[in-house]
Amino acid sequence: MLIKFSIRNFKTFKERATISMVASNYDKHTREEDNVIEDSKFQLRVLKSAVIYGANASGKSKFLEALMFMKYFVITSSRESQKGDPIEVEPFKLNAASESDSSEFEVIFLYNEIVYRYGFEVDKHKVCSEWLYYKPKTKEIEVFYRDFQKFETHQKNFRKGSTIIKEGLVRDNALLISVAAQFNDTASVRVIEWFKGLKTISGLREEGYEGFTVSEIMEPTKKQKILELLTKADLGIQDIEPEKLDTGKLPKDMPKELKEVILKQSKEDGAEFFSDISTLHKKYDEHKKMVGSVVFSMRDDESSGTKKFFALTGPILDVLDNGYTLVVDELDSKVHPNLVCKIVSLFNSKHQNPRNAQLIFNTHDTNLLDSGLFRRDQVWFTEKNKYGEARLYSLGDFKSDEVRKKEAFEDNYIRGKYGAVPYLDLFENFISDKNSMLK
Repeated sequence: MLIKFSIRNFKTFKERATISMVASNYDKHTREEDNVIEDSKFQLRVLKSAVIYGANASGKSKFLEALMFMKYFVITSSRESQKGDPIEVEPFKLNAASESDSSEFEVIFLYNEIVYRYGFEVDKHKVCSEWLYYKPKTKEIEVFYRDFQKFETHQKNFRKGSTIIKEGLVRDNALLISVAAQFNDTASVRVIEWFKGLKTISGLREEGYEGFTVSEIMEPTKKQKILELLTKADLGIQDIEPEKLDTGKLPKDMPKELKEVILKQSKEDGAEFFSDISTLHKKYDEHKKMVGSVVFSMRDDESSGTKKFFALTGPILDVLDNGYTLVVDELDSKVHPNLVCKIVSLFNSKHQNPRNAQLIFNTHDTNLLDSGLFRRDQVWFTEKNKYGEARLYSLGDFKSDEVRKKEAFEDNYIRGKYGAVPYLDLFENFISDKNSMLK
């Protein structure tokens, strides 16, 4: 369960930016039962979902990309690079000082009834600092702290990590947490496990996760759940069936390298590949009476919105079933606003989300603001200043006399009351000047 995530000096964010999933007392009596997870052990009230709004190029996607980068680097830094390889981090480039400074990432999360705080600072060449703390009860305990290649470790709770350090197995461009997890250090493994349960996807490129949904269909129970979601979305789909790729009849124009990979994996590993998804629709006569069914191709016949929603069903159900955190960039792309509301409702539902999964996404869909699905502390905004520096802030940050619980959030946002909207005066002046020139 994500509690907080912070970054500094990454892409459009020069100064520290933090998203907090801790529910505020300010909204304590608003959708408390549905939208808030209660943890009595740590006296925590954590939100099930959060949405980020902002103008184009204001930092919405870049903030989520920071979380995606952190996950990738944590999981792969010890095995995907060699000594001397650069770290693919991008600092804020519009300031001479920040361009050569390190970038910082920190996450606080609850996993297996323990609160962890983990973070690191990196530049393009090395890990500048790294730290891990955990809180089994009320006191936070330091597991390790790293200052370049100098390490302080907890002798009892990080024995394997201490041995790894003494053996000189931690490269200056690799994270200690990643190396220690490879040697089965308990605390490190748990951190890696949490990051693997942090699912991050792009709503603009569904082909990246459509394959996962197809694989889920192969299990009857999961296929039924996917069909239920598709039915509730009113897409007219009665059944779905993957079409297996015949490796003996691969297209002649298929790239040679791809063909070799498919043939090798199918022969050596028994892997199965799919060429398409068949969707079943009802067929009616002139009297609107059902007379049969028609098979469509997901690839050729279904709309882009249907393809996107279908691709999302697998990750959504997986996250709900396992209590993971799902982060989606551009969730509303190609998807009707009502379907986005339904997706959010699944996560906010006490019945549909018993394992307390979380959803964090960005959007331009202002209808959600007046849907009644969100509390003020679940709505976030990104905004850039004239120096190109983005900031992140919550609707819950406004004073109670500025933002009341029942005011028209959508209308106020569009009018610019909360900021985070395009500044269009220059655009209007451009149109006026253009019209003057035409007279």
